[in-house]
Amino acid sequence: MGGGCLGRGCLIAFEGIDGAGKTTQVELLAAALRDAGHRVLMTREPTGGPHGEEIRSLSSRGIEISAEEELDYFIADRRQHVGEVIAPALARGEVVITDRYFLSNVAYQGARGLSPREILHRNQSEFPDPDVVLLLETSPSRGLDRVRKRAEDLNRSFEEEAFLTRVVAIFDSLEIPYLRRISADASPGIVHASVREALTEFFDFG
Repeated sequence: MGGGCLGRGCLIAFEGIDGAGKTTQVELLAAALRDAGHRVLMTREPTGGPHGEEIRSLSSRGIEISAEEELDYFIADRRQHVGEVIAPALARGEVVITDRYFLSNVAYQGARGLSPREILHRNQSEFPDPDVVLLLETSPSRGLDRVRKRAEDLNRSFEEEAFLTRVVAIFDSLEIPYLRRISADASPGIVHASVREALTEFFDFG
């Protein structure tokens, strides 16, 4: 392990709209890092904890709450996630790969009308910055088509093309040193190769 993760744990976050292939790429990267001898913890947000389950329940049923209240749920979920899962794993020297982290709040709650800059500041003031964020980029129409092909019900709150267009615009506007942009339009294997290339400063995959 090298670069920003030398001698300690490493926090990697995958971001992007639904249908970008985040879950697949988390699993492929975890397998590759384990094969290279690293201890890896896979996790996700929202979590399976009480705050995360409430987020999923509200959004899947299309129950409207304010953007501020929604963000508060995510912050509470992340506070427990970092305290009980992420921070201990990093302290053990593990590589933590999370399917979504706080840039999702910046983009999604930003698309609901909150200030992306203020959301980012609120999170960075409390939670550890990731060592690297891998932003999987695809169009809203392609992402929604992939979700439909998985035979999943669309999330009534977030999976609507006009809304996701605003989400993508915010992701496009972000200029953060640890952000790496990767096209998610190719096959999973090709995208994984791009992910590995983006992480060469951190890891030797062998």
